[in-house]
Amino acid sequence: MPTEIPERPAALSDGPPRPMPSRSGPDRPHDVVECPPRAADTAGGMGRAVGVIASAAVCQAALMVGLGLLITGPGARVWPLTYEDGVTDALERARTGTLDTVSLVVSEAGNTVTVVAGTLLACLFLLLVPRLPRWRDALFLAVAVSLQSLVFLTVTEAVDRNRPDVERLDASPPTSSYTSGHTGAATALYAGLAVVVLHRAKGPWRRPVAVLLLLVPLLVGLARMYRGMHHPTDVAGGLLNGGLSLLIVGRALLAGPHVPAAAAAGPATGPRTAPGALSGRAPGRTTVVYNPTVTDEAARARLRRVLEDHGRHEADFVPTTADDPGEGQTARAVREGASLVVVCGGDGTIRAAADALAGTGVPLAVVPCGTGNLLARNLGLPVRPADALAGALGGTPHRIDLGRIEGDGMKAAHFTVMSGAGLDAAMLESTSDRAKAVLGWPAYVMAGLRELRAPRMRLTVGMDGAPLLRRTARMVLIANTGKVQGGAALVPAARPDDGLLDLMILDPRGPAGWLSAAASVLRPRPPKRADGRAGTHRSVEYFTFRRAEVRFETPQRRELDGDPVSPGRHLVAEVRPGALTVLMPLGGK
Repeated sequence: MPTEIPERPAALSDGPPRPMPSRSGPDRPHDVVECPPRAADTAGGMGRAVGVIASAAVCQAALMVGLGLLITGPGARVWPLTYEDGVTDALERARTGTLDTVSLVVSEAGNTVTVVAGTLLACLFLLLVPRLPRWRDALFLAVAVSLQSLVFLTVTEAVDRNRPDVERLDASPPTSSYTSGHTGAATALYAGLAVVVLHRAKGPWRRPVAVLLLLVPLLVGLARMYRGMHHPTDVAGGLLNGGLSLLIVGRALLAGPHVPAAAAAGPATGPRTAPGALSGRAPGRTTVVYNPTVTDEAARARLRRVLEDHGRHEADFVPTTADDPGEGQTARAVREGASLVVVCGGDGTIRAAADALAGTGVPLAVVPCGTGNLLARNLGLPVRPADALAGALGGTPHRIDLGRIEGDGMKAAHFTVMSGAGLDAAMLESTSDRAKAVLGWPAYVMAGLRELRAPRMRLTVGMDGAPLLRRTARMVLIANTGKVQGGAALVPAARPDDGLLDLMILDPRGPAGWLSAAASVLRPRPPKRADGRAGTHRSVEYFTFRRAEVRFETPQRRELDGDPVSPGRHLVAEVRPGALTVLMPLGGK
């Protein structure tokens, strides 16, 4: 597979914007490895998704049953439930022939036959329409509707509630009045379709269509009350049941932008080494570059045994030093003909080794031994060093991108995870080695809380020749991967093999601003194009680019893959697609 770097865009200017690189389509560079399936795309990831859905469904059913027993028990005598009969009586008095007909049509939108047929047609459309193979969205709809139905049946068996004491316009089914099955099914289907429209569709029509779809469950619930079939709390229960089903299934199947280890076995464009090919051929020279502060003699002995089990005898173990954190050792190993470089350390050690391996094609086996281990977490690698090495040696080479960055007082270097300025650099700089040794990654969180009052910085950003952006910010992150400590997806769309880098500009103001920023990260929006024509967010913005230049009004603290670097006023970053070859296990964690 070729690994040429795309030609650099022209210098930054205020001229007309150029088309922004997308994550798919004709603008995608041909030398980029196709993003492999995410966790739920693989057998291991799907198993985890099923486990998450099953355990959450039990909690959902328990919640719905508990609410039903409360409504039919002690809560029945508490306001506003005491007024429920008044609502159904008022709707009965408001009946007319026209409203009867309209309510019948609306009610049928939540009928079992309608919902099943609608779900089937929607799934077939998503799966079979040319250029629209969205099996994940189809699975999301089908599982959400099914989960809602399963919980509904469980609740009606556990909670016995009579239907309203009014004339009913429909035949009474044998199930309890609580919850409204029509409303729950309509919520799962039509609100689920709204999620798919907002998540996948483009164009100005998607929001109005989503609003119309979201209105359907509400109208179905109103129609069911009008026809004397349910109390208001039955309808509210149906809305809650359908909404929880969408939330649970959506989080399990639609969330998670990172690339797990299991993805190594997935399909990709370009040539790939066959599974197990590395371990199946005669191994060449192996060099193990390790950080002696985090890899003791016992750990090295365990790693040596793993290497020998895979036929790699007499591996060279080379320690890093304070003056050379891994780049020189790795470069020397490549010059001396190493066929594999194993790196044991944190993100700083791995970054230094990746700098030397960039573009060489010599595979890297990542053995996480540091505090953050962010590259390993983003790739879904095992966190136990021996397990990580064993999985790599039995896996396949997988090419990922590197970021290249330089600036004033900062020599050009590659990064595997993130580089940035502002709050994150201040947090890393103020975290002591002792705190990291005692607390692990939570030490970064404690340091970050101390830096929240750091002053804002003024900056100018140019990306891929588009017009300059002028912003204030607390933090600027340039990301090749998106997950940080604790598994949080700080830059949700960043993926290490899409041929792009992501820019995050964080600028919250006051407690409300920090809450808004947190909500935006938890409910991520698609990255904006460099010309800025997509919607903005007050507290956090995301962009994608191939080359960007950032200028600060005053010198700012900066960091590179978790290591503080000298303060400065200038950063230039560009992506090197597929520049690093990493051994990935055949299965997930």
